[in-house]
Amino acid sequence: MDTSDKTEKLLPKEPTDLPKEPLDLPAGRQDLPKPEVQSDQNSSSHEVKTLLAWTAPGRPFRKRSRQYYLTSLLIMFLVEIILFLFSQYLLMFVVVSLVFVAFALATVPPHNFHYRISTEGITIEDHFFLWQELYDFYFRKIENVDTLHIRTHAFIPGELTIPLGDIDKTHIRSVLLPYLPFREIVGQTFMEKSGNWLSKNFPLESSNQVAS
Repeated sequence: MDTSDKTEKLLPKEPTDLPKEPLDLPAGRQDLPKPEVQSDQNSSSHEVKTLLAWTAPGRPFRKRSRQYYLTSLLIMFLVEIILFLFSQYLLMFVVVSLVFVAFALATVPPHNFHYRISTEGITIEDHFFLWQELYDFYFRKIENVDTLHIRTHAFIPGELTIPLGDIDKTHIRSVLLPYLPFREIVGQTFMEKSGNWLSKNFPLESSNQVAS
């Protein structure tokens, strides 16, 4: 027998029962049409919408008179002498640091911040706060400037102080009420009461200069 016949017998034969066309496949194995992707009709309700946006200084600011700086320096020197007599050198450094910060804040005006209230929360420049992170809000005047105060659940920052600028309080209150409760009366803390008492009885500048 020829060797070529032997090799042909050993080679596997091609199966003859395979389907040749896709139509020969069983009904269960035919390609099913792909489901169409339907657009969500309620997607518009989940969009983040801007409710109110404005630009105002980053903090309440009022230009101080020369008397303010002279009186502050005089008080600082008296306190420094007392601390030096009691050898409280660390406290002396703290007092000088606090006076330096107060002078810097009173001298350099703040730059404008961009504030935005949306359906998801409040944006202050690059910082964003969700509604779930905020507690309530109220209004107060600081340096004759209307400010919005929003308290947070977390200890830090604790409270957001936002100058209103040209925004009316009634307008911003109507925007915030669906998301946060409004506190009409807020009691002053011990530090606030002490500061008001000192500024009233020991003013750093005269009332005429403060009004100007």
